[in-house]
Amino acid sequence: MNSPFSIIASIILAIGVALGGYFIGDGFLKARHGDRFVTVKGVSEREVKADLAVWQIPISASGNNLSDVQAKIDKDLGRIVSFLQGHGIMPEETTRGVLRVEDLLQQRGRDRAPDMRYVVNQSITVRTPKVQAVSEASQAIGDLVKEGVLISWSQGPQYIFTGLNGVKPTMIAEATREARKAAEQFAKDSGSTVGAIRRANQGVFSITARTGNAATPDSSEQDKTVRVVSTIDFYLED
Repeated sequence: MNSPFSIIASIILAIGVALGGYFIGDGFLKARHGDRFVTVKGVSEREVKADLAVWQIPISASGNNLSDVQAKIDKDLGRIVSFLQGHGIMPEETTRGVLRVEDLLQQRGRDRAPDMRYVVNQSITVRTPKVQAVSEASQAIGDLVKEGVLISWSQGPQYIFTGLNGVKPTMIAEATREARKAAEQFAKDSGSTVGAIRRANQGVFSITARTGNAATPDSSEQDKTVRVVSTIDFYLED
């Protein structure tokens, strides 16, 4: 026969288990409610113009007298500086590269003397915000060739957009707005409403030529496209 104390203890235990189950169950419901969210992407793009031009102009000269070859290089460098000034690019916007001298007579495996023993290479690099001036000068580079300047190789000017930090805030805000629009459409279709942001990934900014793509950016074009894709989780509410 159970004592009154045993009966009371059993009743208290049962009530405790029931209440514990209720609160645990209620906790699961709240947790599930808190996990209701949708992941969407927002895109922002801007068409911009390059604001910096970098152009390397390499030259070469060869001969059997090193002093004469060096003199030819110095003369050609002067011609390039004058040519650039004629297009509005000042000497302080240029730098000279490292002088490289090659003695072909010292090359291993050569069985006879070369026609020209010495080859000297040097370059001038232009770095300026005068993008249009560099573009026009690069199209007239043939004028230097006519003067006898041997341009050994050239990839042409590279055009760069340096104003990314200036457009970042507005583009991130726009990408966030676009993401919320997508979330609102999803919420409408599912009978919910969009709540606060649960988590956000800003995404990586890419700068490509307007006619190119992110995989093969082309810095030889002045017209650029800045793009960012943000990934955002929004809570869904009933």
